[in-house]
Amino acid sequence: MSTIFKKIIDKEIPAYIVYEDDLCLAFLDISQATKGHTLVVPKKEVENIFELDENLGAHLFKVTIRIAKAIKEGLNPTGVNILNNNGISAFQSVMHYHLHIIPRYDLSEIKLEMNNNASILKKEDYQNCMDLIIEKIKEI
Repeated sequence: MSTIFKKIIDKEIPAYIVYEDDLCLAFLDISQATKGHTLVVPKKEVENIFELDENLGAHLFKVTIRIAKAIKEGLNPTGVNILNNNGISAFQSVMHYHLHIIPRYDLSEIKLEMNNNASILKKEDYQNCMDLIIEKIKEI
């Protein structure tokens, strides 16, 4: 699974690196959805969160928090989105696990929309559906 991120990790192509340690690399996203848009990626080739080791995931999020705080201090955004897409249906475009840190300066910069689909369930089925979801998640 050789991706553009692997080439960045291996220093085969240039990147604007903001952080590096033995386990991960963080660099500015070339698209810069907003000023300071940063990606945090594991050096180990892992396609998505379902293949991610919990210890590595914890480390990546620790680094993400550190970088988000540095972005807040250095660039003064009014907010930040931390995004992670897993699978094509979730808009994952590079099949190497990564976290987006997207500083926000204005509500109109990026449109993120989540629909409320609770109303599509019949009133009497809503509780049963929620109970089933809870049961399936707790099975693990």
